[in-house]
Amino acid sequence: MTAPRELIVKRVARFLKDGDVVNLGIGMPTLVANYVPEDVHIVLHSENGFLGLGPNPKPGEEDPQVINAGGQLVTILPGGCCFDSAMSFGIIRGGHVNVSVLGALEVDEEGNLANWMVPGKLVPGMGGAMDLVAGAKTVIVAMEHTTKNGEPKILKKCRLPLTAAKEVNIIVTELGVMEVTPEGLVLKELAPGVTVDEIQSKTEAKLIIPEVIGSME
Repeated sequence: MTAPRELIVKRVARFLKDGDVVNLGIGMPTLVANYVPEDVHIVLHSENGFLGLGPNPKPGEEDPQVINAGGQLVTILPGGCCFDSAMSFGIIRGGHVNVSVLGALEVDEEGNLANWMVPGKLVPGMGGAMDLVAGAKTVIVAMEHTTKNGEPKILKKCRLPLTAAKEVNIIVTELGVMEVTPEGLVLKELAPGVTVDEIQSKTEAKLIIPEVIGSME
């Protein structure tokens, strides 16, 4: 049986198309790079100033000056480049990022996203999330369906401060795939063994159920 996080990132990877410029958020979204199909060649962008990020460096080959936005050691592929933050955010705000994949604390049926702070808790800052969600052509939220306490994270309306309003296009969790539409959240796919009743019971927002529902695998 596929582990929940692996199921999520594998499914997200299949949304990526050849030639896409892709930004993978901190945490689980970075794992998407490990599952991109062999015949699909993407260009990874990091908002701290890189295009063409490669895999993690081999032991002994690390360069402390080559890190992604999450502070992880990375490599740059042949043809890749680095630049300052002004250029990096010009790429984002100019609409040149095809897909942005982020985690979320909350997302709602209107495509609103809250993923940068919890009131009363110390946070390092919003980072590039607000720009990435507003600037990318497609925004995919990759997250576990509920909190550690079992509370829904897909809500009728976000309660936490918003990262961006009405920008999320697709939500992928270990239970299924949902598409944000003007009518609401449409359930597109279910994970193996998951029923419509189960995913709805763990979702505060009302899901729109089509006649045909695909499988995540």
